[in-house]
This record gives sequence, C-alpha cells and structure tokens, in this order.
Amino acid sequence: MDKNELCRRYAAGERDFSGLNLTGAKLSDINLASSDLSRTNLTRALLNGANLHQANLSQAILYGADLCNANLHEANLTDTNLEAALLVKANLTGAKLDNTNFKWAALTQVTPSDIDLSNAIISKTILPDGSSSDIINM
Repeated sequence: MDKNELCRRYAAGERDFSGLNLTGAKLSDINLASSDLSRTNLTRALLNGANLHQANLSQAILYGADLCNANLHEANLTDTNLEAALLVKANLTGAKLDNTNFKWAALTQVTPSDIDLSNAIISKTILPDGSSSDIINM
C-alpha cells in the first residue's frame, strides 16, 4: 500500500491499518491521527512530519524509521521497536512509552525535552539533552 492509498482510505473514514507491511514506505507529512497502526511493520519508513496524534503504534516495528518533526502527541508506543529511528524534533508529549525500544535512536530536540523514559529501553541512544546513554533499562 502506498501513501495515496492510505490517504484515500483515511479520508473515507478508515482508521484500522493494523498489521500492515509498510516497510520503506514514503509517508512524509501524512495525517494518520487516531489510527490503529499496531503490529504494523514500518521498518525504514519515511514518516518525517507525519501527524500520528493519538495513534496506536503498540507493537509496531519502526526500525530505522525517520520520524523527525513527527507529531506523536498522546500516541501509544507500548512495546514498539524504535531501534535506530530518527526522532529529532518529534513531539512525544503524553506518549505512552512502556517497554519502548529506543536503542540507537536519535531523540534530540524532542517535545517535551523531559519525556518520561522510565519504562523505555534506551541503550546507546542520543537523549533529548544531546547526551548519549549506555543504560539498557531505565
């Protein structure tokens, strides 16, 4: 499925996109607010500038995904793999981050800069303040 098809289905009112394989999809600036993307494979997807406000991304695979400037406000990222993802300037305000894998991810300049990573996995991660971490579980 490509960006045009996703946008068409979203505009028609569909919100359940769970379990799809969107590996490498070019979805920059897409609006998928309040969508169910749980268990979706978004490995190396381009989601920069995407609106994922209140989206369910639980158990999604976002390995190496570009989420720079993405709106993940109040998104559910429980058990989500964001390993090696780019989250520069992403909005994570109110995001659910239980058991989220941020290993090797870039989290600089995220909103807010004081996100709660207490239940996240953040080994070898660039943190919001620009420092790096070798902590495996916080």
